[in-house]
Amino acid sequence: MLRTLFCFSAAVSLFAAPVLAEDYVITIKDHQFSPKELTIPADTKVKLTVKNQDATPEEFESHDLKREKIVKGNSEIVVSVGPLKPGTYKYFGEFHEDTAQGVIIVK
Repeated sequence: MLRTLFCFSAAVSLFAAPVLAEDYVITIKDHQFSPKELTIPADTKVKLTVKNQDATPEEFESHDLKREKIVKGNSEIVVSVGPLKPGTYKYFGEFHEDTAQGVIIVK
């Protein structure tokens, strides 16, 4: 009985294992995001590292992702998102919105 219970618990834990965060990098240079289009997996927690290579600050903002965070010049921040449903999620730099645009595609 105990052995059966252990095997059942082990099998359930394989299917119920939490999805671990994956790491992605978005770079700001010359007031533009790179990549402009980032594809990430659905139903997965994701860690975005936003690296600002410009001397001036920028704000990583997304109404779709409900995130808003300032990135000082020549520094980086980490933004956690997800798990997300499949779709397209826009983000932008509020200080240079005309050039700092990007999109996250979740598949």
